[in-house]
Amino acid sequence: MVHPIFSVLITRPELVMDHVAGYAALVQEEASTVGVQVAKRVIAWGVAVLALVVFLVLAGVAVMLGVMHEEFHWVLVLAPASALLVSVGAWSVARQPLPAKAFTELKAQIDADAQALRTVGARS
Repeated sequence: MVHPIFSVLITRPELVMDHVAGYAALVQEEASTVGVQVAKRVIAWGVAVLALVVFLVLAGVAVMLGVMHEEFHWVLVLAPASALLVSVGAWSVARQPLPAKAFTELKAQIDADAQALRTVGARS
């Protein structure tokens, strides 16, 4: 006896193609959501590293200027501190976890389809 899915494949292939296209759209939608989060984290890591390098350069220049002029200027503290704050802020954004519920709709759809196929197969 032939499983009902094979008779649908033979008699109505457009239904199967529509179903596959629906899966492709669902995968693309959920992957784009996760992809945006990954891109956001990559950019945040880049900003954090770049701001840290700027902080180190400005701190070095501030130390050299402070030693040469022997006077305290708040700018020598504020300039490197601002770069450090940007680096810490970007680092905190970069360390946020990815969504734990990635691809839940796709998993639910696959489970629903598997259950439907089991039900149809049991009736045959």
